[in-house]
Amino acid sequence: MGRKSIYKEFSQKLIFATSFFVIVLSLIFYGFTKATIYEDISDELIKDAKLIVTLAKSQTNEVHNSNLRVLVNNDTTIEVIVLEKTPQFTFRQYSQNKNHFIELIYPLDLTTNQYLKLNRNINSSHTMLNKIFGNLIFLGFGGLILIIIYAFAVSKTLLFPIIKITKKLSNMNANSLEKIDTDSLPIEFEALASSINTLTTRIESYVKYQKELFIGTAHELKTPLAVMKLKSQVTLTKKREPEKYIDVLNLHVKEIDGMNQMISSILDMGRQEGAQFEKPIELDIIKYVSKKADDFKLLAREKDIQLFFETQIESFTTIIQETLLTQIIQNFVQNAIKFTPEGKNILIQTIPNNQSITLKVIDEGIGCDEDVDLFAPFKRVGGQKGAGLGLFLAKSAADTIGGTISLKNREDGVQGTVATLELQLNPTCKI
Repeated sequence: MGRKSIYKEFSQKLIFATSFFVIVLSLIFYGFTKATIYEDISDELIKDAKLIVTLAKSQTNEVHNSNLRVLVNNDTTIEVIVLEKTPQFTFRQYSQNKNHFIELIYPLDLTTNQYLKLNRNINSSHTMLNKIFGNLIFLGFGGLILIIIYAFAVSKTLLFPIIKITKKLSNMNANSLEKIDTDSLPIEFEALASSINTLTTRIESYVKYQKELFIGTAHELKTPLAVMKLKSQVTLTKKREPEKYIDVLNLHVKEIDGMNQMISSILDMGRQEGAQFEKPIELDIIKYVSKKADDFKLLAREKDIQLFFETQIESFTTIIQETLLTQIIQNFVQNAIKFTPEGKNILIQTIPNNQSITLKVIDEGIGCDEDVDLFAPFKRVGGQKGAGLGLFLAKSAADTIGGTISLKNREDGVQGTVATLELQLNPTCKI
């Protein structure tokens, strides 16, 4: 099956629709003109017949055809006929010797079964109708040419935004991602162009972070391997006490554990990419976060930390991928517990907006360096152990579900960090 061209298909349909409209309109005009002319002729014949009957009734002598001839025009013949039965028609059109006539049978004297038969020669009217029909055909052919030109011009104009967007997309690659100028497009294409620009931004961020992840992974794995190799080479230069070999082996185990943790985090990224294809479900954010807060309270108590949940609304329902939301909340709360000293507090807070909801995790920890891109891969805070991929994964998950996250220091005079997630309300759901 051949590939279709939307430009060609649209032009053909526009030509067919416009031509069909012109043909129907022309036929209606021709039919109306023909009916009007024949109706006028019929009215004139009836008027003549009524005049003849009126004059005939006023005369006492017998009516003759010769006496009636003077009452009609030269194109009309008239005669008095006798019919045993009432005629089945009043008007009749017929042709004879290439001449065209209209015949009228009108009652003259029903007591004697006399009728008037009037025949009007309509050659001139027929010729005029033929000329009108010929002119319509001529105009139709001329109009068809104009229709074709019009269809191609309109198709080109209407499809220009699509062609522009298509060319823009076809020239894009991982190294050349350009935004579409929405100001030069019709308003109907603004939503499509905006969606493409949003997708382009996400692709740019994804490519950027993937490059950073690749380079960072290579560096993070290379460093412990280099340490293990150097330590082994130094140890093997001469015989040493067994304790020295044990120390080297313990170092190897420690470095291997670190690499294993990093590889596990990278595997989590793979699982997250799989979760991006998870089917979104309708979820009550308030009830969901409340349940998660209850679960994290047990983890917080191990460090003698009090965890509270605060909300201003009872329900906020939207369509979302649950696994990705869980990953974001889990990262926020686990980081808060990790960096908050014993005896301090953590607050999980939900704030409703017009068409969005803001989720905040507020701790009393060491704070964060706002000048550093904490969402980049392998960024560690406060000398804590870990692969440094948690916030990177949270940022990726937020981008997927259409949310935005941020990490800032508290501004209420208390030391600590505020991790924020803002989610938009799905149009099909409600607060």
